[in-house]
Amino acid sequence: MNAGADPGSSTTIDAFHRGRFVLVQPSRGRHRAGLDAMLLAATVPAGFDGTLADLGAGAGAAALAVLSRCPDARATLFENDPVMANCARQTMQRAENASLQPRVRIVAADVTLDGRAREAAGLESGRFDQVIANPPFNDARDRQSPNAARAAAHVIDASTMLAWIKTASAIARPGGRFSMIARPSMLADILAGMERRFGAIAIRPVHPRADEAAIRILVSGVKGSRARLALLPAVVLHPDGALGQFTPQADALINGEAALLMAL
Repeated sequence: MNAGADPGSSTTIDAFHRGRFVLVQPSRGRHRAGLDAMLLAATVPAGFDGTLADLGAGAGAAALAVLSRCPDARATLFENDPVMANCARQTMQRAENASLQPRVRIVAADVTLDGRAREAAGLESGRFDQVIANPPFNDARDRQSPNAARAAAHVIDASTMLAWIKTASAIARPGGRFSMIARPSMLADILAGMERRFGAIAIRPVHPRADEAAIRILVSGVKGSRARLALLPAVVLHPDGALGQFTPQADALINGEAALLMAL
């Protein structure tokens, strides 16, 4: 992931997957995509050739990472923040992303809407083969950013988490897959929200190093499945004792050169 300033603007141009695509992102005041989005994208199976929904897509990092790796996939980016939705549109206008542009649709929509309001906003029921989400990951009790927009992008409670999962279930087709990345402390709320909506739930913890506590969890499920939950091997980001280096597995996942198996 490499960054360069966009002269004369408050955005940066950031390269991902070893330069195979770029993002236009705010230089400050909003959430900036990075490692989490790349790991989330890696939960989509290799060779995926269906329709993808990215909830809370921001500038499009996770969805574009899927399209970069899966040449026959198509994606709809759902984003409610006008600034971030505009960044997504600018992202798709970049010459570096010309090969991806025909496979991307951007929809300004609040993913917490329900029922008819959700449908009217463009979140169509039963449409998508795969839904991914990188929801806000801080508890309301955590220290928040003084910037209101950045804080809103980072804070979630149990009811909001449930709304994200309900939307994912509504827009996924029967048998469609859902995956998300979150903090380990959110696991109970995630499992409660997925109950009776998704089965074949799989959990992969993400550890900074092998002997350190997990800092993220990757959770996936299949709509309508009754298969049991599985706790899968962890992803370890950094070798022991190494600064600024990734393990071979993490490096491949972050750069779109491998996918994570999210099923037994």
